[in-house]
Amino acid sequence: MRPPIRRCLAVLVAACLLGLAARDSDAATLVVLNKAEASASLIDIASGVEVARVATGDGPHEVAVSPDGRTAVVGNYGVRGAPGNSLTVIDVRSARVLRTIDLGDYTRPHGIVYLADGARVVVTAEGKQALLVVDVATGKILSAIETGQQISHMVAVTPDEKRAFVANIGSGSMTAIDLETSKRLANIETGDGAEGIDVTPDGKQVWVTNRGADTVSILDTQSLEVVATVPSASFPIRARATPDGRFMLVTNARSGELAVFDTATHTEHRRIKMALQASETEGRLFGDSFDDSPVPIGVLVQPDGKRAYVAHANADVVSVVDLGTWRIVAGLRGGKEPDGLGFSKQDVDPQARVSRPKSSESSP
Repeated sequence: MRPPIRRCLAVLVAACLLGLAARDSDAATLVVLNKAEASASLIDIASGVEVARVATGDGPHEVAVSPDGRTAVVGNYGVRGAPGNSLTVIDVRSARVLRTIDLGDYTRPHGIVYLADGARVVVTAEGKQALLVVDVATGKILSAIETGQQISHMVAVTPDEKRAFVANIGSGSMTAIDLETSKRLANIETGDGAEGIDVTPDGKQVWVTNRGADTVSILDTQSLEVVATVPSASFPIRARATPDGRFMLVTNARSGELAVFDTATHTEHRRIKMALQASETEGRLFGDSFDDSPVPIGVLVQPDGKRAYVAHANADVVSVVDLGTWRIVAGLRGGKEPDGLGFSKQDVDPQARVSRPKSSESSP
C-alpha cells in the first residue's frame, strides 16, 4: 500500500532539516588577519579554502569572535608612523563589515577578547597604556582602566570574567585588572619583553611569554605570585591553552618552533619544528630580523581540542597541527603576513564566497 503523500512530505522535510543541521554543526570558519594587506581572510576549515576576504583598517593584529560565531571584531593597530585607533566589526556569515568603531585617543588597539555576553569586548590600547571595555553594537567605550605600563599588548580573561590580565612588552610585566570594579589590582614583573598571555581553562594559572628573556612565567591568578619560570627558546611570543587544560602551546618566532608545555608539571612536553621557508620579508613587522624563520606568531586551538592553527608571519602560511599526533597535517593560505586568528562555528554564505585555489592538504 502506498503511504499517504502527506506522510512522505513530512519524512522528506525532516530529512532535509537533519541534513541542514548536520551541515551547520560541521560549519566552521577560520578568521586570519593579514597585517601587511589590511584584510581578514575567511577560510572554510573543512575544505581549507579561503572563501572570502574582508577589508579592515591598517595593520590588523588581533581578532576576537563572538560566542555564537556570528561576529568578528578586529583591532586595527596601524602601521609605523601612523597609529590606528579603530575596531572593524565583521559579520562572518555574509563576509561584510557591519561597522567601524572609532576609539578616539585610544590608539594602537591590539589584544582583544570577546566577553561571554556577546555584547562587549575587552581590548588593549597601547597608545594610552589602557585596557578598554567596548560595547560592540554602540561602539561606546564603557570603561578604560590604565595599566601604567609600557606597550600593553595582549590580554587574557579568567573563565568567570572577574579578572583580566595584560602583558606589557616595554615594562616586562603583567597587569592584573578587576573587571567587576574596573580597577587595576597590581603590576607584576615577569621578564623582559612580556608579550603573549593566556589563562588555563580552570582559571587557576596565567602564562606569560617573555620574548626578550626567552622564558615563560606562570602565575597564580588569585595570589598573583609567580609560581614558576621556565625556559622557552627562542623569542616566545604567544601562548594558548588546550581546552582540556593539559597543555600550553607557545610559538617561538626566532627558532620557528611550537613549544608544548605540561601545565601540571610546568615542563616542556615536546617541540614541533615548523619546516617552512620565509617569503620575501620587505615591509613586514619583523622583516629579515629572524633570518630564514617563518616567524610563527598567532596560535589558536579549536574548541574541540583536536587541532591547532599557527600563523607564520614571514611565510604567509597557517599550519594546521593535529593535537592527537602532534604532527603538521595541512597548510592554509590567505593573505600577506598572517598573524591574529579567530574561530567561528559559522560558515560563509555561498553567495558571499569567492572561488579560490584549495590549500595544501599535507605538511607544507
